Amino acid sequence: MILNPESEVLETLAKSILLAARTAPKAKGVDDIVTALVEIPDIEVLASTMERLAEEKSAGFAFLKRDAANLRNAGAAILIGVKTSGAAGLDCGACGSETCAEMLNRQKIEGDFRGPNCMLKYVDLGIAIGAAVAKAKDFCIDNRVMYSIGAAARVSGLLDADVVFGIPLSVTGKNIFFDRK
Repeated sequence: MILNPESEVLETLAKSILLAARTAPKAKGVDDIVTALVEIPDIEVLASTMERLAEEKSAGFAFLKRDAANLRNAGAAILIGVKTSGAAGLDCGACGSETCAEMLNRQKIEGDFRGPNCMLKYVDLGIAIGAAVAKAKDFCIDNRVMYSIGAAARVSGLLDADVVFGIPLSVTGKNIFFDRK
């Protein structure tokens, strides 16, 4: 008899969740999405970075410590980001520039994320994240999209992307991402 075998399959299902992000539709068919399965040693790197960022930022960022605890208690975590290779060429202005060429020539700002980038790349990222969390729910895996994990992944250098979000995954009797304080 194998007791609680559901925890043994979480890593495999996390890879299937990332598959949903990979195959999500992309603007103009250009795939700039970056995905990663966070390995056990990297969980602590991310959580420690989140706690350090909470100390460095204003009091409004205390949630980073709470999210670090959530990450440590999760059974697995994935990262989904975008590393832009250019712009869509639509000159839509959503990035704050009049033309795509102007946006591409602007100095990139380095913070938790790197930008500006083409707005359609951000849309691609949102669609990929949505596909991933929908697949997690299909598998009955508790999850939560977290800015904090993504920021820590970029700041710590774990993932080379312009914008990243993290999604911790959990298979316990109660959703650990629901009653957060």
